[in-house]
Amino acid sequence: MHTRYEHNGLIWVDLESPSRDEVQDVMDQFEIAPLVAEELLLPTTKPRVEFYPTYAYLVLHFPALRHSHKTPEQEIDFIVGHNYIITTHYDTIDPLHKFSKVFEVNTLLDKSNLGDHAGFMLFYMLKNLYGAVEHEVDYVRHALDVIEDRIFSGHEVAMVTNISRSARDLLNLRQRIEPHRDVLRDFEAGGPQFFGTAFSPYLRTLSDEYYRVHNHIMRATESLHELRETNNSLLTTKQNETMRILTIMALLTFPLALFVAIFDIDAISNPIIGLPYDFWIILGAVLTIGAGMLLYFKHRKWL
Repeated sequence: MHTRYEHNGLIWVDLESPSRDEVQDVMDQFEIAPLVAEELLLPTTKPRVEFYPTYAYLVLHFPALRHSHKTPEQEIDFIVGHNYIITTHYDTIDPLHKFSKVFEVNTLLDKSNLGDHAGFMLFYMLKNLYGAVEHEVDYVRHALDVIEDRIFSGHEVAMVTNISRSARDLLNLRQRIEPHRDVLRDFEAGGPQFFGTAFSPYLRTLSDEYYRVHNHIMRATESLHELRETNNSLLTTKQNETMRILTIMALLTFPLALFVAIFDIDAISNPIIGLPYDFWIILGAVLTIGAGMLLYFKHRKWL
């Protein structure tokens, strides 16, 4: 799908799962190198940034959690010239879609002020994308708050799965975001020569946005580790308490069962069997021994 936006001399071409003809048309119109144009047709495994005489080429991968997307990772290719920007992706990118709606409205109202070159448009796009990642982190943090409340409400066993799910989400976020560090560092180093020194503060702001989001992910990961340790401790304590009770029950019932079994032996010289009230004598003895054992366990603070 090919979408084109224009305003104040700036052009944005958005390609979603482009065909070869669409890529060829963009290549001819903006004089894109054939090797770069070929990479727009297929996903790229590693993020990177490359500078060409008339444009910069960036590849970044962003997480896509809690959405009905094809994969948890979404790739966006950016080709940024002086007065144009080309974005290519292979699935719907929610932040880009929202950005396009705002851009259209501002264009119609003539209120859009994106600067005098396409680098500013890239800056606002990436800010929106990092804001979406931060929203994903906030969602995970909310899930951790719910997990914390349920852990201390006696649902430790049920929270094992929830903790593992949150750990998977945070791992996906971290794996997709961390490669951005090197790309943004290289972009910040080469960007001023391409866009001008006046654009340097915006490049530093993009790096700051990345580090802010990354720090939020790491803080959420630390909270998750603490919750996991707490949950494991509570589970261990509960299991130990259960084993202690079962052990005391076994220790209590075995001697009593042995006592009853002895008097159940069909022997001639049994001292109790055959006496008046023999059943009640045995029952009283069992209750007395059981009560004595319970008092002993309580005295030893086993109960």
